[in-house]
Amino acid sequence: MTDPNAASRPVQAVVLAGGQGSRLRPYTDDRPKPMVEIPGTGTPIIGHQLTWLAEEGVTDVVVSCGHLAEVLQEWLESADLPVSVTTVVESEPLGRGGGLKYAAKHLPHPDRPWYATNGDIWTRFSLRDMADFHTERDAVATLALARPRLPWGAVQTDDFGHITDFIEAPPTAHGINAGVYVFSPEFADLLPALGDHERSTFPRLARERRLAGYPIPQGAYWRAIDTAKDLTEAAKELAALGR
Repeated sequence: MTDPNAASRPVQAVVLAGGQGSRLRPYTDDRPKPMVEIPGTGTPIIGHQLTWLAEEGVTDVVVSCGHLAEVLQEWLESADLPVSVTTVVESEPLGRGGGLKYAAKHLPHPDRPWYATNGDIWTRFSLRDMADFHTERDAVATLALARPRLPWGAVQTDDFGHITDFIEAPPTAHGINAGVYVFSPEFADLLPALGDHERSTFPRLARERRLAGYPIPQGAYWRAIDTAKDLTEAAKELAALGR
């Protein structure tokens, strides 16, 4: 049976892999952050991402490189990849929005929607469902929303101020930007050539009600790998999940 939504789903993606990864040192002294491996997984973060994207119907990926770009490019050239990969390097820093715009220019289908993901995200959920959510809301951009657990305990109080319960590592009350996106074709034209789209393009789309937020389904794994502690915690969590 033909899937009526298949034609509106992206088959191309951008992976933003140019960050310095300074909080992950010494792991990032000789490799960019997406090349760091979570212990026990047997693959760098970007390898996991490319496999996930391929499983979700993506055939072409543009990887935006920066810090130690040659290390990432060498690995991509030697690895057995499930997608076709093009790498781009900014000749000068363009900011997050400018870098995204520059990378989008190298997508093979400028008239079709596309995914984007930050290069330090380890997650698994249905991008196809997220793309359908994006289409149903006629959005120009859709952000995946995560609810990670707080690193601190929390307390519950009654109206009088008595503490009624202690909660260890509760989920955040609000969704946060999970670093995974679906963009309509026209989104690239709305990005700044230089600067941060989260301070310009996203607020504008929000005011126009053309920015959507897709909650990552409960039970789906998500973690941003930003510090050495994140590596350790991710290794424990993935081992417990049998992944």
